[in-house]
Amino acid sequence: MSPQYQKDPRTYNNICNLFGERFLGNSLVTERNYERWHKQRKIMDPAFSRTYLIGLMETFNEKAEELMEKLEEKAEGKKEFSMLTMMSRVTLDVIAKVPATFLFPLQLADKSGRVPYMPGKQKLIKEIQASVRLLRRVGRECIKQRREAVENGKEATMDILTQILKGDDDENMLDNFVAFFVAGHETTANQLSFTVMAVAQHPEILERLQAEVDEVIGAKRHIDYEDLCKLKYLSQVLKESLRLYPPIPGTLRWTETETVVDGIKIPANTTLNFSTYVMGRMEKFFKDPLTFNPERFSKDAPKPYYSYFPFSLGPRSCIGQAFAQMEAKVVMAKLLQRFEFQLVPGQSFKLLDIGTFRPSDGVMCKLKPRSHKKDVQM
Repeated sequence: MSPQYQKDPRTYNNICNLFGERFLGNSLVTERNYERWHKQRKIMDPAFSRTYLIGLMETFNEKAEELMEKLEEKAEGKKEFSMLTMMSRVTLDVIAKVPATFLFPLQLADKSGRVPYMPGKQKLIKEIQASVRLLRRVGRECIKQRREAVENGKEATMDILTQILKGDDDENMLDNFVAFFVAGHETTANQLSFTVMAVAQHPEILERLQAEVDEVIGAKRHIDYEDLCKLKYLSQVLKESLRLYPPIPGTLRWTETETVVDGIKIPANTTLNFSTYVMGRMEKFFKDPLTFNPERFSKDAPKPYYSYFPFSLGPRSCIGQAFAQMEAKVVMAKLLQRFEFQLVPGQSFKLLDIGTFRPSDGVMCKLKPRSHKKDVQM
């Protein structure tokens, strides 16, 4: 989307600060001025380069293995558990590198991005304020420790935190730390949960996925970057999941001046809602749109570019797209490799809109271990 359409001021200003506490501030997520945003983006781009992301495969594998160990404790076919809770655990571990629990204030936002007025909820408001202060305090300490390590001559890892240090304002560095910490785990956890929900409802798709994983990964525990490139059907499934169940339902833009698009006059100071959720479910763009069909994203299928944008489009598209999808493929591949899973009956499978979309019932599942003829390779 063209830089001439800025992010909507009313929505994004509401998450710069929460109840008087600076939250996302002027981070990559909330900075509306294109030149200032572009400066930040250029600083952060190297941390999402192909070389760096390939180097993250060790972390993706390590944290996914820890999740598999937790799931093995539940894999006796009777225990019911929330797949969303388990996926949130692994994505949080990946982004934070350490287990941590915070009350994420974004979960209080309504579908327009505004934090609701909560009279008589002073205790909850104070908890939110304390959570924001805690998250920023942790971020400040992480930034301080990394800066001291660099100043003491220790080799700086070319990662997200190192790139954040290249900013020219301490508070803005902290804004980006918070933004990556919060946004870097919840959306991927939601996508993974929706994907499990969808494939468990389609046994033929699940069977084909397992066959691909068996062929590409076999029984080995460590998944290589080259393996991810070969998991083509899994890529299609993840894309189709994002079409029907995008964790970020759309993006809001603002017209500063009067604009004409396809002959339609749009007044100045208008908020435009580009909804990938709505467009992804329109017959105009997708035949039989409510059917989960990964073949829409096969190599020879037409590319639905302007009607499919789960990571937004244009220069302000999500910087973490490749990071998120590599992580999702590693976790899903290991899950498909190790377990048979089924959905607990009686769930609504509705979407809960809390600023992001998540499965309202948490995708309650039961697991059983898959049997393999070959011994697992370490």
